[in-house]
Amino acid sequence: MNDNNSYFTYYTIEKGDNLYEIAKKYNINPKLLAAINGIKDNEYIYPNQELLIPKSGYSYYITAEGDTLSGVSNAFKTTPENILKYNSTVYLLPEQILVYKSR
Repeated sequence: MNDNNSYFTYYTIEKGDNLYEIAKKYNINPKLLAAINGIKDNEYIYPNQELLIPKSGYSYYITAEGDTLSGVSNAFKTTPENILKYNSTVYLLPEQILVYKSR
């Protein structure tokens, strides 16, 4: 991804928060929220920890083994150029987070 501040905002975890409720509050997939923040399954979150929250207006995709730029762009009905505009690499690695503009 290019500059994180362009596509994300920050949320500071408060006592009693959980990942599912935070994701629900921001209308995003809990697995995506965890992946963006490097949180593994069953890993705890703590008060005062900051989470990156995806901004609306963009779409986010976590790459898998074997993904290609053309394959991802076709799957999401966008262009490779649209994906390249918002990301700093043409080489896709597993579990890489791609940002692209929603159509």
